[in-house]
Amino acid sequence: MLSVVIATHNSERQLVPVLSALVQGVTAGILRDVTLVDSASTDGTATIADAAGCVLLHSVGDVGVRLRQGAAQSRGRWLLFLSPCSILEEGWAREVSTFIETVERRGQAERMAATFRLAVDGYGFGPRLGEAMAVARLALFGLPHPGQGLLISRKYYDKLGGHPSGVKAERRFVARIGRRRIHLLRPHVLLPGKDD
Repeated sequence: MLSVVIATHNSERQLVPVLSALVQGVTAGILRDVTLVDSASTDGTATIADAAGCVLLHSVGDVGVRLRQGAAQSRGRWLLFLSPCSILEEGWAREVSTFIETVERRGQAERMAATFRLAVDGYGFGPRLGEAMAVARLALFGLPHPGQGLLISRKYYDKLGGHPSGVKAERRFVARIGRRRIHLLRPHVLLPGKDD
């Protein structure tokens, strides 16, 4: 049902907790495959991908091109795009499954997408400000932080033409979807603070 796509570059340190959190999707029976699309990593990214059973594609530096290639390689009818440091919170698989079942039942799979709530790792004012800004950006402009993840059906993704090439590809693709078509899921995705 679900394929995860992650664009990586020297992401060895962040990947282990990210991939560990995806195990919930396997045990829930919704996660079909994970594709890492890598841009010339010189660390242990490839070793981690192999150990975790991920598909590893070698690609160019352009994030939009990498995400599009990962989507083309994936086999699920739904795509979940994550950053290499986005750790999904407990319960994400159940929420994603419910969202998919609901929009498919209502015939909205080709016009609705979803993202997760943002949590920034750390204590104090800085991380909380980052979270508040993410909420405001989503509410006002319909633009989730790229690290919040994007859940979209393959048909809708293809209909929109996939991620564009060039700078800010993730933000430009989300802008194509539009604010009213992005549902905010209840689980959080944890991103590292700026000092991590």
